[in-house]
Amino acid sequence: MDPRTAQVAAVAALAEPTRRRLYDHVVRQPEPVGRDEVAGALDVPRATVAFHLDRLVADGLLAVHYERRTGRSGPGAGRPAKLYRRAECSVSVSLPERRYDLAGELLAAALTEAEESGERPAAVLDRLAHARGREFAAAVDGAGGREAVLRVLEEHGYEPQRAGESVTLRNCPFHTLARTHTELVCGMNLRLLEGVLAGVGAGGLTARLRPGAGACCVQLDGGDRDPGGGARDR
Repeated sequence: MDPRTAQVAAVAALAEPTRRRLYDHVVRQPEPVGRDEVAGALDVPRATVAFHLDRLVADGLLAVHYERRTGRSGPGAGRPAKLYRRAECSVSVSLPERRYDLAGELLAAALTEAEESGERPAAVLDRLAHARGREFAAAVDGAGGREAVLRVLEEHGYEPQRAGESVTLRNCPFHTLARTHTELVCGMNLRLLEGVLAGVGAGGLTARLRPGAGACCVQLDGGDRDPGGGARDR
């Protein structure tokens, strides 16, 4: 399942009132809890509890932990109890998609490396963003070319749309940050997308800074025309 689809499904699972009550109860407990404990605490039939808890596990919201609560081991100790706890992963849904986690990771890594090396933070950020773009490209199955570029962009929330030989990016995954820290974030975004293009090997497409209302600050131009955008020495 596509990661974004899985995230939406996980959030939708909590729309069912009983399931939400069970989830809230489990995650508030200091230790993993079993079906009988949940059923007793919330006065819900055990079969209903089992169904909803396992659905929450399937949707990635809860994790299962097995433990013998008798304190004994070996033959005669009984079967381990099936216990539930909050899953390690976090779930969030944003429409349109935002990737502030990615921006935060790159910015923090750049600051840390710059403090250790003495290099300008912006230069480190450029390099790390370009490398991350190449990683995104390497994760795409199949051949390269523009179709691969479109798949990468779609997977990471850019909402790409063909516009003749060019590609318009209808969504900025870093929208709020780009509005308040335009030069830094748009420069990072540009290098990220240049890394994608370099990694995929999409001949004929060039990432250029071209801010516009209702779209990403970076657009992908096709052909040989140069409207005056492009990377800047920051």
